[in-house]
Amino acid sequence: MKLSQFRFKLPEEQLALYPPHRLFKNEDGTEERVYNRDQSRLMVIHRKRQAIEMYRKDPDGNDTNEFLTFRDLVNYFDEGDTFVFNDTKVFPARLYGTKEKTDAKIEVFLLRELNEELRLWDVLVEPARKIRIGNKLFFEEDGPMVAEVIDNTTSRGRTLRFLYDCEHEEFKRELYGLGSAPLPRYIVDRRPVEPEDMENFQTIFARNEGAVTAPATGLHFSRELMKMMEIRGFNFAYLTVHCGLGCFDSIEVEDLTKHKMSSEQMIIPEECCQLVNKTKLDGHRVCTVGVSTTRAAETAVGTDGLLKPFDGWTNKFIFPPYDFGLANAMIANFYHSESTMMMLTAAFGGYDIVYEAYQLAVENGYQFGCFGDALLIVDD
Repeated sequence: MKLSQFRFKLPEEQLALYPPHRLFKNEDGTEERVYNRDQSRLMVIHRKRQAIEMYRKDPDGNDTNEFLTFRDLVNYFDEGDTFVFNDTKVFPARLYGTKEKTDAKIEVFLLRELNEELRLWDVLVEPARKIRIGNKLFFEEDGPMVAEVIDNTTSRGRTLRFLYDCEHEEFKRELYGLGSAPLPRYIVDRRPVEPEDMENFQTIFARNEGAVTAPATGLHFSRELMKMMEIRGFNFAYLTVHCGLGCFDSIEVEDLTKHKMSSEQMIIPEECCQLVNKTKLDGHRVCTVGVSTTRAAETAVGTDGLLKPFDGWTNKFIFPPYDFGLANAMIANFYHSESTMMMLTAAFGGYDIVYEAYQLAVENGYQFGCFGDALLIVDD
């Protein structure tokens, strides 16, 4: 397929800059947001019937004028079905420092630690043209956190050595204390980062640190919703994909077969495989939560349709047409035009009906992006 087949026009106001919330005005004129993770809208694609649902039904089975919300998800699954989640944990990866001598403000985006003992980190810097090998960056006016640029890796990539002599855990604590939530660029360019963003940009089941962007679809799940799912007899399986910034990279080629995805580290434990495979063999449904989880499952599924343990990296790029080997249901967000996330979603649901769903979402004011509304694809 071609890149241009995934192009659509998204109004600026439909880019979600905050998670689902209600806005209240205080007596002093200030505004306060009360966040509700599971109160986004939900659209449902029935891929075999080629049908799209947007509204709740009345007792006679007719559409009402009330949009489905994410909590309605539970009505599309049965006892014994399994949801597969990405339990990666986001760390506060965006820091701001100043360049020695010039005091120029530099954004440093931490990607991953390369060497614990030497305090080496792979980072992105902005503006990159000002940062050269040998430069020093200061992260507090009179504080001890200083880094030296020791290598260029890409046009914006650098290797930093932090000059901070202490135990590693103390160093990480101090470093993260200087950072803020690694919200996507399209958000931070439109509003300031706020203290509650770190909590809002983290799933409630996050436990394995290493992501620099959240597995966005997992953000919809609240503790209340997961308790409701547990009561209904749904199973939860967990794998880990440390989500990187590659999903936000622009695709520079029209022919999608020529695009190369950035690699992400992924771990699928034996426990996850056992639960998922038992679910399939027992005739129940497996639902992958999010694009990262779906891509990981397709990296590790065998020719027998069963999930295999995995510990390594994946750069798998999925776009239509593609035959999925594991899941028979999937949840995703509504993503940007020409994004790899939209392409994987279209591969799972079918290009024509997913593109139709995107058009309906634009026409009906759905929210797009990491904090946006959700799309459930079921195999009926």
